[in-house]
Amino acid sequence: MTGTPAQPGATRPVLVPHSADWQAQGRALTDDLLTALAPLAARVEHIGSTSIPGMTAKPVLDLQASVADLAAAEAAFAGPLAARGFQLSPHRHDHVPAGLDDDPARWTKRLWTRREAAGHSAVNLHVRRTGSPNERFALLFRDWFRAHPEAIASYARFKQELAGVVDSTDVYADVKDPVVDLVITVAEPWAAATGWKP
Repeated sequence: MTGTPAQPGATRPVLVPHSADWQAQGRALTDDLLTALAPLAARVEHIGSTSIPGMTAKPVLDLQASVADLAAAEAAFAGPLAARGFQLSPHRHDHVPAGLDDDPARWTKRLWTRREAAGHSAVNLHVRRTGSPNERFALLFRDWFRAHPEAIASYARFKQELAGVVDSTDVYADVKDPVVDLVITVAEPWAAATGWKP
């Protein structure tokens, strides 16, 4: 879903049980980054598996900053993010869901990563355009699982079993993407029925 590169310092995917600390860490990080990156960042949100209570995940917090212009954000965010230990990744595109006939240029982003170190957690900061399909995708995935906790155990077990049979985080992400696409296929009717908006 996030098109995230290999977990820093790891070859094989490492998943851990959900930590209650992730929610507080996510809030603290999003508050700090919104202060540092505003006004170009319209919002910063905790996304991905660590943002879903009870979900097994890699111990890396995924955050999303929504911006109007990726190039302007890349230039403006360089200093504040470097001061917080982030490095800009060359990875600039998200996975386009299977069966979706869409221009891959609409799924571009900027990605900054931070390794875990004393005093701070590992983080992937995905900077996406406000209103883009990949910004919406990440939020819908999170919110659908939050609204359907009964689905968490099955998806977590799939991830654990997958992590046990693949030899790299890249393969793990490639195999997981179509399953995430299926989750979104189920989530879209829920979004329409409930009036969900990003």
